[in-house]
Amino acid sequence: MNLDRFKNKKIAILGFGIENRALVDFLLNKKVECEITICDAQTEIESELKKQYPSLNFQLGKDYDQGLEEFDIVSRVAGYPLFLETLTKAKRTKKEITSPTKLFFELCPTKNIVGITGTKGKGTSSSLIFEIIKASGKKVFFGGNIGTPMFSFMEKIKEDSWVVLELSSFQTEDLEISPKIAVFTNFYREHLAPADPKNPNYHKTLADYWRAKANIFSHQNKGDYLVANEMLRDRISKTAFESRIYYYEKSKLATSLVGEHNKENIAAAEKVAEIIGIEPEIVARTVKKFKGLQYRIQFVRELEGIKYYNDSFATTPEASMVALRAFSSPIVLLAGGADKGADFKQLAKEIKERVKFVVLLRGKATPRLRKNLEAIGFTKASMRVVDDLVGALKLARQQASRGNIVLLSTACASFGMFKNYKERGRLFTENVNNLK
Repeated sequence: MNLDRFKNKKIAILGFGIENRALVDFLLNKKVECEITICDAQTEIESELKKQYPSLNFQLGKDYDQGLEEFDIVSRVAGYPLFLETLTKAKRTKKEITSPTKLFFELCPTKNIVGITGTKGKGTSSSLIFEIIKASGKKVFFGGNIGTPMFSFMEKIKEDSWVVLELSSFQTEDLEISPKIAVFTNFYREHLAPADPKNPNYHKTLADYWRAKANIFSHQNKGDYLVANEMLRDRISKTAFESRIYYYEKSKLATSLVGEHNKENIAAAEKVAEIIGIEPEIVARTVKKFKGLQYRIQFVRELEGIKYYNDSFATTPEASMVALRAFSSPIVLLAGGADKGADFKQLAKEIKERVKFVVLLRGKATPRLRKNLEAIGFTKASMRVVDDLVGALKLARQQASRGNIVLLSTACASFGMFKNYKERGRLFTENVNNLK
């Protein structure tokens, strides 16, 4: 691993999230002779960081992202948009704009990287792929958008190790190296407006979003592999690439996961295992044991014949439509929240067909969702706006009958009523488990 490129360089760490923090720790552990400056909007972290990193410089607060052209290398957090003038100015002056993800691909000791992206399904697919490779006895590491920073395990990786990475579009948008095996789960409208105050990055057009995602395979070589959902065939056929491609549809393996979409996620993992050369018996056994991820159509409990499911991760209409299609029983749906500029027309049709009552969580997107429901004849008596989760569950329980499903699948971001989808999911599960 050659780290000479960092020697005697001025490095700006733009946004001190977990990925950039792991990069800084890596550089310090390797005793790389460079000058590191933490550039972050938060000022309350200054005293803590100065104690923890006494050798670093700090540029915090309102002007944290100014003067980036004065540095040799800028490592941006995925939430910082590449198109902002602060970065484009630095790029015009020939400064290197990079990211922990980009650097990981350049420095990783092994070429055995499986990268997974897609609007939805990448978390489940990547987790299952990791479990299958681990079950085969190979040394494997797992990180990326799933919550484990890549540089936190960089020093443990050997030449014959395997690495599984869940990658968001904000991590792939500036990639110049693609993984050996790329997995592309699906593609829907998403991230076209800044919805998360802590992650204001977005893509200006759907074409920009596609290009960001397509980096997962567009830099592959002839000896590499692309594993893609059949739904992407037309789009991929219009994108230049050199790797071998394998399309997948739905797995027939036994699983405890709910929904047709998970059969697609499993099929992706099966195809990756086949490419690596893992025995089908190991794959089938691992799939059968796999319980899925938290807040992805997660079964919480059954009470008085009513089953409660937590799908807080569904922050888009498309994701909520997938959840609705996973059930044949009547549904009481908890939906609504912060506005990401999504179109609710198709979701409204799906709700009318499958849902008996909608509990609307108050938020900026909720009036638009309600308006779309009313426009197609979903009765006003079958929906009501509530101000908190406790009230939402109380109302849902009143409207549900034995044999029904109560489903939290909001189709919206959580900001306003909750910090993020994880807090929303955690509170839903806690409140459901507290029901008497």
